[in-house]
Amino acid sequence: MTPAVHLLLLPLLCSIAGGMDLEEKKGPFENTMLDVPEGTPVPFPLYQFIVKDPNVDGFRLSGEGRNHVRVSKDGWLFLETPLDWSEDDHFIAMVEALAGDKVVDGPVYVTINVLDVNNNAPVFNQSTYTAMVRENSKSGAPFTRVFASDLDDPETPNADLRYSLVSQIPNKHHVLLFQIHPVTGDISTTEQGEKMLKAREGIQYAKGEEQGTESLKKKFDEYCTAQSVPYDKNPFFTCVERAEMRRQNVDPLEDPDFTLLVHVQDLGGASNTALSGNAKVHIVVQQNLWVNPGPLTVKENLKESYPVVIAKVQSNDPDAIYTVTQKERDIKFPFQIRESGDIVVTEELDREEKDMYILVVFAKDNHDRDVDPPMEILVLVKDENDNMPVCENVESVFEVQENEPVGSPIGNLTAHDDDEAGTLNAQLTYTIVSQSPVTTPTVFSIDHTGRIQSLRMLQRKEHQIYNLVVKVSDSEFSTDCKVLIKVIDVNNELPLFEKTDYGSHTLAEDTEVGHTVLTISATDADDPDSGSSLIQFHISAGDDDKVFTVETDGNGVGHLVIAKPLDFESSPTYNLQIDARNPEPLMRGLEYDSESTASVFLTVTDVDEAPEFSLDILDVTVFENITKGSVLLVVEAKDPEGKDIGFKLDGDSRGWLEIDESTGEIRTKKQLDREIVERFDVTVTVYEKGNREKSTERVVHVTLLDVNDNIPQLVESQAFICLKSPKPVVVKARDADDEPFSQPFTFAFKHGKKSPNWELRKLDETSAELVLKKIPTEDKTFPILIDVKDKTGMGITHKFEVKVCNCTELGYCYVQPGKHGFKFGMGATIGILAGIMAFCAIVFIVVIKRSKKSKKTPNEEEERNAIM
Repeated sequence: MTPAVHLLLLPLLCSIAGGMDLEEKKGPFENTMLDVPEGTPVPFPLYQFIVKDPNVDGFRLSGEGRNHVRVSKDGWLFLETPLDWSEDDHFIAMVEALAGDKVVDGPVYVTINVLDVNNNAPVFNQSTYTAMVRENSKSGAPFTRVFASDLDDPETPNADLRYSLVSQIPNKHHVLLFQIHPVTGDISTTEQGEKMLKAREGIQYAKGEEQGTESLKKKFDEYCTAQSVPYDKNPFFTCVERAEMRRQNVDPLEDPDFTLLVHVQDLGGASNTALSGNAKVHIVVQQNLWVNPGPLTVKENLKESYPVVIAKVQSNDPDAIYTVTQKERDIKFPFQIRESGDIVVTEELDREEKDMYILVVFAKDNHDRDVDPPMEILVLVKDENDNMPVCENVESVFEVQENEPVGSPIGNLTAHDDDEAGTLNAQLTYTIVSQSPVTTPTVFSIDHTGRIQSLRMLQRKEHQIYNLVVKVSDSEFSTDCKVLIKVIDVNNELPLFEKTDYGSHTLAEDTEVGHTVLTISATDADDPDSGSSLIQFHISAGDDDKVFTVETDGNGVGHLVIAKPLDFESSPTYNLQIDARNPEPLMRGLEYDSESTASVFLTVTDVDEAPEFSLDILDVTVFENITKGSVLLVVEAKDPEGKDIGFKLDGDSRGWLEIDESTGEIRTKKQLDREIVERFDVTVTVYEKGNREKSTERVVHVTLLDVNDNIPQLVESQAFICLKSPKPVVVKARDADDEPFSQPFTFAFKHGKKSPNWELRKLDETSAELVLKKIPTEDKTFPILIDVKDKTGMGITHKFEVKVCNCTELGYCYVQPGKHGFKFGMGATIGILAGIMAFCAIVFIVVIKRSKKSKKTPNEEEERNAIM
């Protein structure tokens, strides 16, 4: 071939309106890709081939672009016919440099990509839509959809469509009852529409009831007495009949309830230059028969012939099959539903057993699929006064000191009624019907709450006990309750300790909680078995932390008990003061003195305790790329006796961490890796250096946070395509990182370039498909460079090899017979010769060794056989 002719390629670098500086548009003679907007005016210069070889006198053009471009003798490549992206998005032209009829250089290939221009307006697939929507349709649930298409490039904003609602007619309240999804075109009700949409009034029909004139006549007779005027002459009947027929046969186009004007724009609806289209949607609102009849009220103990109908439901599907269940998991369920939708109760209800039921009603088709959403119906059981008042105690006993002022409270009589609270059935009244001994006037009164008070000062010498009978009544029933009132002596005697100083006692620091330290006792000379003689013990001083308590039976004997663990280091001694007190107040002028108070001195002896951690829970969370040698955590601990302590670390099977024995600092020993383990536990032990048996353990929970330290990797790096059936190849990647450093991945050709032979389409978050656009003429392996990046844009270029070949039925590549001969090249020939020579050398060595063995002495042969 003659020396290469240097052809300079002139790219289209300026806009059509801006003109072109032809002298400066130069480039190397090589395969080139050029983007040209569709609709570019013609003729228009695209490239210039400048030839330095004086022998070149022309150029030859061939390939796909001959119908669109031409090349002049002086090297200009002109666009001759307007381009249309919808016809062909690219073509490849081939240019050769000529000297006469001889090709002196080339060919070079110029790929011309036709750039889409937004010159197609979006168009709805229908100019008018019709739709039905039921009353109370859930907001946001689509009931119809509009669809528009755009002939522009779907991968550009030129075909990025957005829907909007322009108007709603009628709109009397200036409230939009409908909405449209801007991307999908789904139309649904708004929150206001869910509440405000109403269908035209009409006649309701039961399941299986024919919706015709005869049924209408029966319903008309139910509401009106027998008429002497024939139906067809009765203006009321004919008016209702016409209205019902019109409702049943409403035509959305001729008589819609609402008309929506919807709008669609390209360029994402965000540009003033966006093109648009319009359509109308006629909507008829249908009556929603699936209406909740609750809450229902049913009287308890209702005397009827069961089952009794309590409500009725009706599905929007006339062939619906009804079932009812109970929301709560109770064994008893006295409700059923009939084929007609009637809900019945099957037996008497008892409010005191269960005051409320929640019924779940289903309407399904023959395939057990819901035709209406499940409905929850609340059934309330209405109370009936079927319970008598009940006294809380067989006999209520109260005490009152003598000489208490008039009006002093004696006590509260407690009674209850199982009927519904807050109603007259459970409203109780109290009346004293008798008193023994009888006095004039009466001594006690009782109010509506059962509170008993004295009407005069009581004297023990007059009566020590009063017996009352109190009638407790509701609106229908009553019960007599017994009350015993004791008049007790005034509390004029002090509780006295048997001794006021219980001496000193010694307790080991590890004495168990609940241990009784000592027993104390006191006496009271007041009337026995009364509040004045009951003795209670209280620790009034020397125990701010409530380490001790006194347990007593009220009869003057108390037990001093350890309530919390002892701690020598915080409190080595206790000087307790214990008071003996009565629950009843002392007589006026009488005060508790020193004989009602006792003391005890306690000494806690030290016990060698194990060291203690400052925190019970040790958690640490760090990023996995933390620098080696960094401090993760400083474990704090101390020994109660102040002894020297040390730390050790166990359970780190990977050797990632280490601990400073003296300070408790846990540091990273190696690089951490969340992809190996995200969470792991280690055990830290603190011990006394002088006695390692005295130790305490804590588990440290370590959680590693992800960083973007992994790039997406291809799962497979090779694939093949059968020429018979060139199906797309799936390119799949994975990333060991977690969100947000992993998927979704982006797939693109290296440097974002387009390929004339291949197309890369995203399938999902982790894969794409590689599509072969042009079939090669022979079997070939294509190395394709693909950029795979994670969500943050981190990634590298991967080499993905695709072998395009003829395939067998099982999908294996094969070479056609006679396609390639068995001719060895120079390298193969040399390799064969070398192999033959090596084989000959081995044979020669074997022969020499065998000849030597044959010359061995008999002794040598015997030795050899012994070894073998």
